[in-house]
Amino acid sequence: MPTPQENAEHLGLNFAKQEPGYLNLCVRSGNLLFTSGHVSDLKGKLGAGTTVEQGYEAAKDCAAKILRSVYNSHGTLNGLRVLKLLGCVNSTLEFTEQHLVVNGASDLLHKIFGKTEDGYHARSALGFVQLPTGAAVEVEAIFEIKG
Repeated sequence: MPTPQENAEHLGLNFAKQEPGYLNLCVRSGNLLFTSGHVSDLKGKLGAGTTVEQGYEAAKDCAAKILRSVYNSHGTLNGLRVLKLLGCVNSTLEFTEQHLVVNGASDLLHKIFGKTEDGYHARSALGFVQLPTGAAVEVEAIFEIKG
């Protein structure tokens, strides 16, 4: 059975070294890893020209960026359990499918860590009137370092 690191590499995720920025992208406290919010490259507002399918891909992009930050901080994706995701969706007041958008992030983590194993996580999917830089989606995560 492939490891989470092997699954991620098979999916072509980018683990290139990141330069330190204004904020820490992934902080360890005890056996937990907390990530900063990672925004999608896609700009736009769900319910006003940006489709659920586009939002789904944007959330998946956020999760891939999170995994890069976790890898750069921890050195591997192996031995981790996904505990919690917070998905923020730039959306109109009428848009009510934030959960379907954030499924893009959850589904990627399920593919890497297993849907009923270490990838089975708690989650919140919320609508926001605006996100930094006009991003369509922002996601943050909490991981447990097992053992």
